[in-house]
Amino acid sequence: MNIAIIDLGTNTFNLLVAETKGNGSYEIIHSGKLGVKLGEGGINKKLITTEAQVRGLDAIAKHMETAASFDAERVFAFATSATRNADNGKEFVQEIYNRFGLQVNVIDGSQEAELIYYGVRQAFELADEKTLILDIGGGSNELIIADTNKHYWLKSFDLGISRLLQLFNPSDPITIEEISHVEDYLETALQPLFKACELYSPTRLIGSSGSFDTYRSILAQRGKINVNGQASVELPFDSYLELHRELVHSTREQRTKIPGLEPLRVEMIVLATIFTRFILKRTGIHQMHQSTYALKEGAIWKMIHHNGFSN
Repeated sequence: MNIAIIDLGTNTFNLLVAETKGNGSYEIIHSGKLGVKLGEGGINKKLITTEAQVRGLDAIAKHMETAASFDAERVFAFATSATRNADNGKEFVQEIYNRFGLQVNVIDGSQEAELIYYGVRQAFELADEKTLILDIGGGSNELIIADTNKHYWLKSFDLGISRLLQLFNPSDPITIEEISHVEDYLETALQPLFKACELYSPTRLIGSSGSFDTYRSILAQRGKINVNGQASVELPFDSYLELHRELVHSTREQRTKIPGLEPLRVEMIVLATIFTRFILKRTGIHQMHQSTYALKEGAIWKMIHHNGFSN
């Protein structure tokens, strides 16, 4: 049976279509994403603007059409930070159901983090080494400390890049003083993470979703890594630091010309790399990896193995 997963994120709506094999395994037959910027103009006001809703509904229409073209018999949808925190999130979900007959499962931050863990675990052999998993989103960032057997600690922070962008409204290029203000804000907000890291001592970082996909894409374009369609790759630490320095000193116009940096990420990648670098500095981690698997792959795995969600 072919099933489809739609992940209604804050920046992008992602689609995965997979064929279930009946033996606990599945094969991905299509993966795609559409930029929606659902949090633009309203996320810190707990609002999905009319313009953002239109973009979201258009993306759902296209994803439903694509899912049908791959003979998906069932479509499951999951909404995250921008929808769950918006005062009009329920109305948006209802409009999706009215138009498409699609029941959207609005998941909380802990559920989101758990599904990300299940996704990353399929792409990367965690073994017994405690690992810090980071998913940088537009509305929230999920952080998980885990090994291959279980997650020891997980938490969703409302520190997504769309939120930070609207909160700090940085200069172009961002200034040293503005970076310091962002880091001071993160230092306070991320105290639960730092305490957990002191307890569990993770030795490496695995990043999933948009920002880490961008690091991977840029470094691959520059010949720093060889991806070969792999579900996970190591991001050389020195190469990442070099890219980080370039991004924080760049203007928006300069970033539009960086090969591998898609237009949707041009505005947000500076704060994303500041967040990433801050986590690395505070935890002392010097080993980085990227996973192309995240929430939607985790959702398929959980449905197959735990009969988790239905619609």
